[in-house]
Amino acid sequence: MLWITKLIGLLVLLSSVASATCPDWSPVHAQKEMGKLNEKLTEWDWAYYQQGTSIVSDATYDGLRSQFNEWQHCFNPAEQPQEPQLFTEGKVLHPIAHTGVKKLPDAAAVAQWINGKSDLWVQPKVDGVAVTLVYQQGRLLKLLSRGDGEKGQDWTAKAKMIDAIPKVLSGLLANSVLQGEVFLKRENHVQKTMGSISARGKAAGAMMRKGDAGLLKELGIFIWAWPDGPADMNQKLNSLEKAGFSLTKTWSKPIKSMSDITTLRESWFAGSLPFVTDGIVIRQSQEPAGKHWLPGKATWVIAWKFPPAQQLAEVKDVQFSIGRTGKIAVVLNLNPLQIDDKQVKRVNIGSVKRWQTMDIAPGDQVMVSLAGQGIPRVDEVVWRVSQRNKPQPPSKEMITPLSCLYFETRCREQFIARLAWISSPAVLNINGVSVSSWQQLQQKLSLEHIFSWLALTQEELSKISGFSSAKTVQLWQQFTKTRQQPFKKWLMAFGLPLPRAVLTTMPDSQWLHLVARDELSWQKLPGIGPGRAKKLVEFVNHPQIAALAAFLAQQGIQGFSN
Repeated sequence: MLWITKLIGLLVLLSSVASATCPDWSPVHAQKEMGKLNEKLTEWDWAYYQQGTSIVSDATYDGLRSQFNEWQHCFNPAEQPQEPQLFTEGKVLHPIAHTGVKKLPDAAAVAQWINGKSDLWVQPKVDGVAVTLVYQQGRLLKLLSRGDGEKGQDWTAKAKMIDAIPKVLSGLLANSVLQGEVFLKRENHVQKTMGSISARGKAAGAMMRKGDAGLLKELGIFIWAWPDGPADMNQKLNSLEKAGFSLTKTWSKPIKSMSDITTLRESWFAGSLPFVTDGIVIRQSQEPAGKHWLPGKATWVIAWKFPPAQQLAEVKDVQFSIGRTGKIAVVLNLNPLQIDDKQVKRVNIGSVKRWQTMDIAPGDQVMVSLAGQGIPRVDEVVWRVSQRNKPQPPSKEMITPLSCLYFETRCREQFIARLAWISSPAVLNINGVSVSSWQQLQQKLSLEHIFSWLALTQEELSKISGFSSAKTVQLWQQFTKTRQQPFKKWLMAFGLPLPRAVLTTMPDSQWLHLVARDELSWQKLPGIGPGRAKKLVEFVNHPQIAALAAFLAQQGIQGFSN
């Protein structure tokens, strides 16, 4: 998990909190929700720091920790944002404190930070466990966990089983303090497609639990700081490489511009690396003396994280979308979030049954990612509020494949969906008519049924304030053109429950032929069983279908007029 140490990332957090929308909760309700979430966060902190176990994903923990602080800002603004309960029991003082790294939110912030700075270097932000290595008289004296940045746990015994950590050094490094990341070694890891794979939790677990000697041998070390080391970065990197810390030189690149930074960031995000990363680190080679290092006070180094594959979103409300055949889909309206280059406000989660199984209510927190073609999806529900104020779905008895052929207020959504289907390329191919166009037509001209637009005049269309004169002419011409469409296209416009392959080979060319068919006659068509045959008989003989067929006959549509 992204276990933020004291004060690190506070400015970024406060920025996001300031823009958050506060829930409409009473003080009592707010305290109940915050208490419940705080209890769970504390449980996860204890498991991670005491047992080395990641109960939830990094994205889930980070998102809910941020959510708690947003609620705290809303309901207890005088309090400081809460930090992770480290439970490190760290008793060993670091010779030089861990400063942590401030995370900047975007390219503009990074460009502003590098402005006026020189001798800058970029490194991958390796996703592991931060440590201090202390060498004295050429030997590894201590390996300490970061802890709270000032004190950590003594992991020296574990260091003996990590082959990647040199036990003996000479030269400038014989008496040195190094800071770095213990990480799970990988081969050809592509962050963009593979994600974090819980690498940090596995590394932390290996360091904290007893045993795990096998996993310790799979750990590597990336040194990202040598306080009080050589002032020249190249000398520092060469010395580390000769001592056995070769990754630091390989993955530290000098940069001169914002373009250099973005190029490296994109390359490392999509390329093969020997470790898991969650961003890049940009640092100045010139650093203050180690005695001045303090937790949360680094001004010479910042991080720019990779875009997350998943993000946490709060459900604002639950709506039901009704398709032309009466199928009900559940749509979640979310507090807007940015995933990659896409802003997500709504996500369709499918059927009412799936929504009920997932048990999602307004106020819940869901993990959202992008599926194929950038379509947002809900991966899981990560937090449920205690008050389950879920809306009632529409009654299935009132919404059927034969409902909303004629307009009623309750039918608005299905009626518009029917019109959109009729105008689609596969049916009547009415160019230039979008869903919003149908909505405007219905609002201004009050269409009685799904074919009422056939009888509209050009003058009537010109009364719609949202349509230009050119749009009016185009619509009227397109509506008129549909009269030339073949009979079977109009059957598709009705929504006749017949597979398209059967419809195209069916010999009937007149509506009267269909009305004359009984169930046995329908079953003579390929692939039509008793159940489908019964539905077809009911469909063509339904009073509203018969009325629509009569209307099409009046309009002179091929196959309907006698």
